[in-house]
Amino acid sequence: MNITAVPVNEIRKGGRPDGEGSVQVQLDPNVKIGTAKVFAIYGKGGIGKSTTSSNLSAAFSKMGKRVLQIGCDPKHDSTFTLTKKMLPTVIDILETVDFHAEELRPEDFVFEGYNGVMCVEAGGPPAGTGCGGYVVGQTVKLLKEHHLLEDTDVVIFDVLGDVVCGGFAAPLQHADRAMIVTANDFDSIFAMNRIVQAIGAKAKNYNVRLGGVIANRSAATDQIDKYNARTGLKLAAHLPDLDAIRRSRLKKCTLFEMDGTPEIEAVQKEYLRLAASMWLGPDPLPAVPLKDRDIFDLLGYD
Repeated sequence: MNITAVPVNEIRKGGRPDGEGSVQVQLDPNVKIGTAKVFAIYGKGGIGKSTTSSNLSAAFSKMGKRVLQIGCDPKHDSTFTLTKKMLPTVIDILETVDFHAEELRPEDFVFEGYNGVMCVEAGGPPAGTGCGGYVVGQTVKLLKEHHLLEDTDVVIFDVLGDVVCGGFAAPLQHADRAMIVTANDFDSIFAMNRIVQAIGAKAKNYNVRLGGVIANRSAATDQIDKYNARTGLKLAAHLPDLDAIRRSRLKKCTLFEMDGTPEIEAVQKEYLRLAASMWLGPDPLPAVPLKDRDIFDLLGYD
């Protein structure tokens, strides 16, 4: 896996216009996912990206699609509700064979979850010692080498928190659309604005484009709507703050396995509607992020 970090002064000279920052991570351009539709799910830490990703994977599978979910977080709990267990990470498995990837078999790092969803936990480097971009790149390379992407219709990357470095922006180099999960509050929207900036930077060199906003854990969307109206984003789905959603995580299951109460059925329908919309291909949104001060002014902070 060829990964290079390019100093910001080289970027500014035109060496690699991949956005502002001290370094940017560039993956091997020859390692491509293929024909599957690829979505990267981003959002503020703790906002419910893994719950959203897993239920989206389940919804796509209900549509008859062959789905692969890749968790990109050192917590490696992205696929917990799909598989009912904590999976070993790609990095953990590679370490057992002294990073000789040729010794691995698909069943060592790919696990089947609910309704046939295939699950991988990329994990992350040891704290303070490495780059998340390497982990994502190595995971995609392994999947490609074992021909596991050829029979896949949908790939979902569930990515750690806010985008603060080129490493955790690496899934954007593979994705067709990036979806942002947010709540109806200032901190979540501030994080969303940074993600919009990152996607705009990656869109200069890669095919990724903004696909829309998923409002999560929110009774209302008025603050999100204000931000969307100013930037050009659009609301793709609205998932309310229901205790049943929290309980699904405690029960180690997706919402599609919960008892069919009216509120659960409504959320299931919203996930199915969102999956169908994403499959058809949401129009790319040329959103323009706001300056930090403008967000404060827009959302009522004095």
